[in-house]
Amino acid sequence: MLMPPDLTDWVPDDHVVWSILGAVDQMDLTAFYGAYRDNGQGQAAYGPSMMALLLYAYARGNRSSRGIERGCREDVVYKLITAMRVPDHSTIAEFRRRHERAIAELFNAVLELCGEAGLVEVGIIAIDGTKIRANASRGANRTYEKLVADILKEAEETDRWEDGLFGADRGDELPEHLRTEEGRRQAFKAAKERLARRVGRGEEPEVAEFELDAERFTPRGGGRRAWHREGRKALLAHREQDARPIAVSRPERLLESLHRLEENHQVELQASEAYDA
Repeated sequence: MLMPPDLTDWVPDDHVVWSILGAVDQMDLTAFYGAYRDNGQGQAAYGPSMMALLLYAYARGNRSSRGIERGCREDVVYKLITAMRVPDHSTIAEFRRRHERAIAELFNAVLELCGEAGLVEVGIIAIDGTKIRANASRGANRTYEKLVADILKEAEETDRWEDGLFGADRGDELPEHLRTEEGRRQAFKAAKERLARRVGRGEEPEVAEFELDAERFTPRGGGRRAWHREGRKALLAHREQDARPIAVSRPERLLESLHRLEENHQVELQASEAYDA
């Protein structure tokens, strides 16, 4: 085998994840386990692994449920925590909301335990990006609590913003015709031919135009942001059909970037006008 059969072989002993997992192992999760059915019925219980996943992600500065899902798909440390399982972003967000108090108490306890265990540098507890003052006073406990509250608030605000932007989607999905090797081959071949013809004629990419008819196209709730989201989806669909490859020449790439910015701005203006109408 070219890859180790055990994920733990991919993560060095001095990685911060072991400190977080070790601290979680010392926590009393009896009350948390009680929230799940013993007979296995109902939705799968991610349990302590999800707790550890959130604590690790938040300590690394990843406060987005979509970002955490992406980490579970791509990052070996996330895979280690979840034992290769990949919870979707809605499951992660719902877990955090359902167990927010338990997560806050656990995170607070983990930070205190890490401080007591000596994970300290010059009076600062450092958990890979999350840094707070450490001492034995009651003020330190309040600092922990404030930090945890701010992290959970930021996570909720991030998820709400991304839900408004992407709806139920992850936000990084490939167009349908680019999800297979054959589809990509045909799409890029056709796009390369179109680009060659356009460059040969000295043409510049046209700025897409969209008519967002309020009677035909009405997002369900969400206000102006929903119109912007649907306008963006329409623009992405147009770009998927065009499927232009990335130009080799830097000036051509800059020109394409300029036109895309113009398209983004135009669609946002049209979406706002349609919403106002």
